[in-house]
Amino acid sequence: MKSLKKKRRIQIISVAVLALILSTAMIGYAMRDGINYFRSPSQVMAEPPQSSEVFRIGGLVEDGSLRRGEGTQVRFRVTDGGASVPVEYTGVLPDLFEEGQGMVGLGSFDGQTFRATEILAKHDEEYMPKEVVDALKEQGVYEGGAPDS
Repeated sequence: MKSLKKKRRIQIISVAVLALILSTAMIGYAMRDGINYFRSPSQVMAEPPQSSEVFRIGGLVEDGSLRRGEGTQVRFRVTDGGASVPVEYTGVLPDLFEEGQGMVGLGSFDGQTFRATEILAKHDEEYMPKEVVDALKEQGVYEGGAPDS
């Protein structure tokens, strides 16, 4: 009788461990494209990522760098005070997007230019993403208050 209980217990534990491994693998597979790391322009220039890597870049839109092309194509430079990265984006920019303001872009870096697929701008006069504030503070160019959470 005891050996039957012991076998049943081992079977239940084995099924539970297998289910845990399977669910962990499924979560990892689902999140493989959903995790985008943040990099400042200085980090991108110091250690350029692979062209296939999708990540977020943030900083201030460099004054005098905003150039509008044909249709919805836009080119500008994003800076954190230590380095500047050219950005190319095709699409409609947020209403609050302008030179000298904070922005975050999602896309990839081809070795020369950050090709953005999405651009986000700050939503009011006080807000700037925490990652951007941290990168600007690291470069010694941030003069604002505490970032919103």
